Amino acid sequence: MSCTNTNEMIKKANASIMYTTNRPDIVFEKGKGSYLWDLNGDKYLDMIQGWAVCCLGHCAPVMQKALREQSELLINPSPSYYNVPAIELAELLTSISCMDKVFFINSGAEANEGAIKLARKYGSKYKNGAYEIITAKNSFHGRTLATMSASGKEKWKDIYAPKVDGFIWAEYNNIDDIRKNISDKTCAIMLELVQGEGGVIESEKDYVKEIRRICDENDILLIIDEVQTGIGRLGTMFGYELYDIEPDIMTLAKGIGGGVPLSAVLAKDRVCCFEAGDQGGTYSMTPIATAVGLSVVKEIIDKDILSNVNEVGSYFRAELDKLVDSYKIVCGTRGKGLLLALAFEGADCSAIQAECLKNKLIINSPNKNTLRFMPALNITKEEVDECIAILRSVLDKFN
Repeated sequence: MSCTNTNEMIKKANASIMYTTNRPDIVFEKGKGSYLWDLNGDKYLDMIQGWAVCCLGHCAPVMQKALREQSELLINPSPSYYNVPAIELAELLTSISCMDKVFFINSGAEANEGAIKLARKYGSKYKNGAYEIITAKNSFHGRTLATMSASGKEKWKDIYAPKVDGFIWAEYNNIDDIRKNISDKTCAIMLELVQGEGGVIESEKDYVKEIRRICDENDILLIIDEVQTGIGRLGTMFGYELYDIEPDIMTLAKGIGGGVPLSAVLAKDRVCCFEAGDQGGTYSMTPIATAVGLSVVKEIIDKDILSNVNEVGSYFRAELDKLVDSYKIVCGTRGKGLLLALAFEGADCSAIQAECLKNKLIINSPNKNTLRFMPALNITKEEVDECIAILRSVLDKFN
């Protein structure tokens, strides 16, 4: 395709697509594995994979097969009826996790909204109407009105007012701040084990274990938001496994669909208190999405992709550590598995991200001091080397 065609497509986009964010003048046409190609035929190394969504890389063959075969059988019979892929995926997820029941929907925000509803229903039935949920400052739980209210982002405090009531923000990794905010109105504590949008900030193990103990003592539900960390991203199938705790409710999205819209609310039996009509969704538990989700989770298990996450993740982290020694503006690394970050001081990471894009490397800057990496879980060491080489060439200009 010619540049003229790209310009024409950008012109059409500007005329017809609602503005919600700043996008570069690039139109992607195809993807395979760790790479994307634009309309001009330029090839990009993608180290964010749709924000940790395409966990098997772009256009994974097992997903193509699942989509093709399921589309010939059944796409959406309505959520009022059972279907085979939804049952099989629910059975698989409960068998490999500590959870008992699953509700499928489309996005991480919807999953977290469902978890909030379930916790408030529990508080209404069993805790004298308790409805408050403690979340963490700097957290991100989605973009519905409720999940934006739950997210501890200062810049969202006044947007779309009035906010949904009942969310209390506590300092992350500060157990005393959790304790002082608990009252007889508290029904749940909602936590990201790694704050991805917050800059890949890890929770401390003792902090998480103490929250679990506090929840047990006070009959408070522990909701773990694994939208970004679940389905192998940290090197275990679910992030909570690294913390020696079990949540009462867990949310999954992003990687569970491998790029197809799919999310899930998982819960222990004792927490499942929805009544008919309390929860739903026209596109909940569709066979087309759950068939793909089933293929993704099976592939991760059958191909032992978690071993690759740990091996290549350790290699990637070590290569990022070398950048700390090489460049004075790079001050540290963070993260687990293949959710990693470089921390900067005295540099604008948005400018570094933009320069990387010019050099055909796609990375993310969640804030001005951080670069974030969320590659495919089956990424190779050679692709990591390619990323580091481009990153070095860019950092040479900023150091």
